[in-house]
Amino acid sequence: MPRDEHLARHRLADLFLDTLPYNAHTTASDALWAGLPVLTCMGASFASRVAASLLDAVGLPELVTSTQAAFEARAIALAHDPAQLAGLRERLRNQGPQSPLFDTPRFARDIESAFVTMQDRRQKGLPPEVIDV
Repeated sequence: MPRDEHLARHRLADLFLDTLPYNAHTTASDALWAGLPVLTCMGASFASRVAASLLDAVGLPELVTSTQAAFEARAIALAHDPAQLAGLRERLRNQGPQSPLFDTPRFARDIESAFVTMQDRRQKGLPPEVIDV
């Protein structure tokens, strides 16, 4: 299916529920790109933390829960509050394209900066370390 049609399907939903133990990865990214809020429950493994990272990068960390009970309560609260869901959609529409998640030129600059820093550290004989870009 063409990407436009695939993304258009997300616009028919109100909320994307991302459940444990294996969170959505590309699917959550597609939903956010289409303007569909994603609610996730963050686990302990990489595979169960991807959607939380995506939501943080798009500026919606309040849609990340840490327990199944909190996930269920938040989903129910959002289902009963169409105005809040509309507000989340509006935030995605306004800030999503400029967020680090979807700003490809920014991502390219940041990763290039990280590569330069890593290479510089290697040439100086320094050990690896966390690099914030």
